[in-house]
Amino acid sequence: MLKHIKGLSLMVLFSVLSVTLQAQQPVTLKRLLASVDHNAPALLTDSTAIRIRQAQAAEVQNKWLPNLRLNYQADIGTNNNVAGPYFGFGIVPSDSRGVRTSSNTTAVSANVGVAALDWEIYNFGAYSAANRVARSNINVEQNNFAQSKYQVEAYAIYNYLQLISLQDYLQIQSRNIRRNQEILQSISSLTKAGVRPGVDTSIANAELSKARLNYIELNDQLQRTQLQLSAVSGMPYQSIIADTLAESRLINAPFSNFDTDTAGHPIINYYQSLYQNSKEQENLAKKQYNPKIMLEGAAWGRGSSLDANDHFNSLSSGWGFQRDNYLVGVGLTYNLFDIRRRQLKLNIQKTETDFYRNKLEEQKAQLAANANQANAAMQTAKLRLQEIPNQLKAANDGYRQKLSLYKSGLTDIIELNAALNILYRAETDYVQAKYAYTSALFNEAITDNKVGSILNLLK
Repeated sequence: MLKHIKGLSLMVLFSVLSVTLQAQQPVTLKRLLASVDHNAPALLTDSTAIRIRQAQAAEVQNKWLPNLRLNYQADIGTNNNVAGPYFGFGIVPSDSRGVRTSSNTTAVSANVGVAALDWEIYNFGAYSAANRVARSNINVEQNNFAQSKYQVEAYAIYNYLQLISLQDYLQIQSRNIRRNQEILQSISSLTKAGVRPGVDTSIANAELSKARLNYIELNDQLQRTQLQLSAVSGMPYQSIIADTLAESRLINAPFSNFDTDTAGHPIINYYQSLYQNSKEQENLAKKQYNPKIMLEGAAWGRGSSLDANDHFNSLSSGWGFQRDNYLVGVGLTYNLFDIRRRQLKLNIQKTETDFYRNKLEEQKAQLAANANQANAAMQTAKLRLQEIPNQLKAANDGYRQKLSLYKSGLTDIIELNAALNILYRAETDYVQAKYAYTSALFNEAITDNKVGSILNLLK
């Protein structure tokens, strides 16, 4: 009794799972990819990296701006100088006046206000070179985003095709369970009639249990694939049911081999942008050590309680400006040792440029090899798909004949199970052949950067 209840429960479970897959509205591949483009975590991260580069470019573009500094100070101290040279090093205070014959430490009040301008008005192309590098950095990030999008979409496509095949496998397994149930019912009737031994019932129960376990395992694989697609698309995993009709459309659609789009391929574009960026870095290395033409200007006012006759007046008389001045000049500055620094920097950058050029050529060669492999896989998949129907028809006919013979008592359970396994293998081989064809088709489209052409076949 418990066995019957358990078997009934499993039948209900498999029926519910099967009905659920059929009842839900399937998610098309186009819809899935659109969701991936908007929600994939990797793409959200890479889009942020683009905004960072754009902000950095805006900062570089404004580095030409001058420095205009305002300073005011009020001081009290002594004015007691001695003669002799020294380096200030930025820490020795300034004390302007000549040297007296005797020391005088009387306190003096003073104040000074300064507006100072310094502007690197020309550096022989360093500004424009830095801006080109900044724009090139944006281009690298944009191409990195496109490459990430290409890879994430490829990942989603392969998992979607895997989901289609798993749904097909579940359908096959459901049919296999029904066949085993049909065999078990026939055996039970024949056993009760004394035509078949009781051991046949045990063997049939074992085969039925194995079929149910396979179904559970396949359903687990399907859920894991749904979870993987959910992680990159942001869609609830339960709602991701593949459109199995897409498989038939792709198999029956007219198809001709693609030409590899190396000029617009995301991987090639990415490495091309890295190579171009390195060349721009080379140009910057040449320009950043150039001489600099500086515009300097200042206007300031001063006041002091020490007058021109060396009288130490009241401290209150030192507030307010008593003298005003200005100074404007143009200067040229160049560090002679920058010649060596420039040479070393340029050698490093030229080596990096050679690396990215070689990497670009490597990717082009790899892409061409992948395209040839994908084309060969397509041809093999076509041949398999053409032959499989013959195997499937023969296996189905053989099973029906063996089942009829078994019911008539002309063969045993072992031969019947062998025929059933041959049919099951033929059905799974057909699913594998369809998956091999569609995955080879998309693999060639992904390699050749022609996914859009394949998606158009699914309209």
